[in-house]
Formats: sequence, structure tokens, C-alpha cells
Amino acid sequence: MYVNVERKRQWLDKGQNPLPTAKPSLHLKKVLLCVWRDCKGVIYFELLDQNQTITADMYCQQLHHVKTSLATKRPALINRCGVILQQDNARPHTAKITRQKLKDFGWEVLPDPPYFPHIAPSDYWLFRSLHADLRGKKFKTKEEIQSAITQFFSSRDIPFYEEGIKRLPERWLTVADNDGKYIT
Repeated sequence: MYVNVERKRQWLDKGQNPLPTAKPSLHLKKVLLCVWRDCKGVIYFELLDQNQTITADMYCQQLHHVKTSLATKRPALINRCGVILQQDNARPHTAKITRQKLKDFGWEVLPDPPYFPHIAPSDYWLFRSLHADLRGKKFKTKEEIQSAITQFFSSRDIPFYEEGIKRLPERWLTVADNDGKYIT
């Protein structure tokens, strides 16, 4: 769920912020996959258009979709247990409007240390498995990618998703024991 952003020099009005744009030369034929999951499976995922990047506004829209999907797939979380969200410290995740949206939803956010790709559950578990499954396959359209990803997610059973979540505290302890140094 990460994007490299390049800011081009441009003249802006006072108080106006530049718009983030994805580096088109970096990943010409790649799309960004955003995934929300729990120990039972994928709750919501979205493929962005080519060269599209995440903004706080877009992230808030995605959170709304996640909440709607949770109401259907995990009503007990919405109605009784409450949602605990684990996300990194990317700017869209920590923006004021995002924090307000999460507060409005009543969702608890786990504090996250500075970005360590080797402890993010999506990076070391889900995306690694997805990458292995899609390795060598070529897609001509976004719809073909969407279909392959949907098939991958639906083909995994609950123990697959549980394993990724259960390994997270173990990974955190390993990182802490190694003073934050990279682990394999």
C-alpha cells in the first residue's frame, strides 16, 4: 500500500499545496493494491488506476467502503466488539481528516512504529503470498488483475489469514529484540 511520490517544482499560490503524483517512469505497468483484512479473510480491497496515488481524501473514501463491507461481512465488529485498525504512519493515514474519520467511526488505531516492512503484516505475509501466486503471469487489463486477485483471496482459507495475524506479535518481538534491525 505504498507509493513513491514525486513533487515537481511549480509556482503555487500562498497556502496552496502541490498535488502528489506517482512517478510514471518508475512503474509504468503497475497498479496499487489496497487491502483491508482480518483473521477471517479480506474485508475490502481496491485496485487504483495506473499512476494513481493515495491521498487523505481517497483514503477516507476507502475507509467508508471498508466500514460498509464490515457491516455486511463482520457485523459483530461494528455492532458489539469494535474495530481495531493497524496501519502504518503514511501521510494519508495520519492526516487530520483521516484521524477525524476514524474518530467518527469509533475505531481504535494501534500505534505503529516507524515503517518497518519486515513487520507490516501485509508485506511479510499477504503480499508475499500474492506475489508468489501471480509470479510470471501477464495481465493486459486492470479487470484481469482484479479477477486474479479476487480468485487468490477467495482461494485462501481462514487458517491462512489467521496465520498472518498470529505471527504479527512474534514479528514485533523479534524486531524489538534486534533493536529494530532488519530481519528475515
